[in-house]
Amino acid sequence: MSASLATPTRAMPGWLTLLLAAACGLLVANLYYPQPLAGPISQSLGMSAGAAGLIVTLGQVGYGLGLLLLVPLADLLENRRLVVATIAACAVALAVAALSTSALPFLLAAFAIGACTVAAQILVPYAAHMAPEAARGRVVGNVMSGLLLGIMLARPAASLVASFAGWHAIFWLSAALMAGLAVALWRLLPRRQPAATLRYGALLASLAAIWRGQPVLRQRAMAHAGMFAGFTLFWTVVPLHLAGELGLSQLGIAAFALAAVAGAVVAPFAGRLADAGRARPGLARAGRLGALGLGALCFPVGLLGQGHGAIAALVVAGILLDAAVTVNMILSQRDIFGLGDAIRGRVNGLFIATFFLGGAFGSALGSWAMVRGGWPLAAWAGAALPAAGLLYAATRRAR
Repeated sequence: MSASLATPTRAMPGWLTLLLAAACGLLVANLYYPQPLAGPISQSLGMSAGAAGLIVTLGQVGYGLGLLLLVPLADLLENRRLVVATIAACAVALAVAALSTSALPFLLAAFAIGACTVAAQILVPYAAHMAPEAARGRVVGNVMSGLLLGIMLARPAASLVASFAGWHAIFWLSAALMAGLAVALWRLLPRRQPAATLRYGALLASLAAIWRGQPVLRQRAMAHAGMFAGFTLFWTVVPLHLAGELGLSQLGIAAFALAAVAGAVVAPFAGRLADAGRARPGLARAGRLGALGLGALCFPVGLLGQGHGAIAALVVAGILLDAAVTVNMILSQRDIFGLGDAIRGRVNGLFIATFFLGGAFGSALGSWAMVRGGWPLAAWAGAALPAAGLLYAATRRAR
């Protein structure tokens, strides 16, 4: 294979799309495995209840820094080599976590796992580059469906594996998967050498200029931050509500999370809508605004019913919310990936980092609301977040 690839004109092979989707799902799942296991991990490692939050937080901090420090390298370094090296480092970090018997090595490994998980956000713009312009939205939508399934399935998978083999097992399993994935991607991915000649320092310094100079990036990122804040609020507080007021077991909560995965099936449809919106921008705009509006309406749906009816209403709300997040993300990424091949890695890093901060805010707001007003207050707070994104998006037009 040649050392670089021109912008493709032929359709992207279906097997390559499937490989990238699976890789993104397996990678991003690493960020979510520890969330349902924070209690057992902290007890096993002798951590206090207050320190247990670091198990999840340090992974998120590592991910945020990776978005800003590693993902921009996709515009500078050969992409296949960069992805494989990052995944190999992730496998090592997962093995360290699995071997840990005290808090410090595990927490350092959690930080490294979060940082290396951003390889998924190198693969998404890589997929956009590999796809011809007319099919870019469909390809990105298919790849993103794998990533979103990884997010949604990670928590129930971690709970299920830990219930049979202990919490160490999920880290050993993922370490093996990452090692196999690194080998597969090294053998199967086409090379892609960016044309950029910037040094690393100049590459990072350019992030601020790109943010200031790209109104489409700013507007899509800020609107989706509101949407993702609602998404993380929902998935932070609803398990607490199900276990507390509605009396579901951990197995029941895992089944609930699996049912809500159905919302991710809209990803290919969203990709086709994005491609159609290339010629009809009004259609894509309507899709984004509709998704944000649906995200806000999901929360009142989740307040309906009593007993089993309340659980059914929450399942419907979860499916609709997952679908709304999927549609808005894919339509937004289709727009930002059109801003230019040379900056695609950096705009994706900025986009993900921005809405990731929104997600952190949503999680904190949900915890605060649950303490002060239970699920009803949390639900109305959650509805306000995508509604704010809708108001922001509806009042701004970018060229």
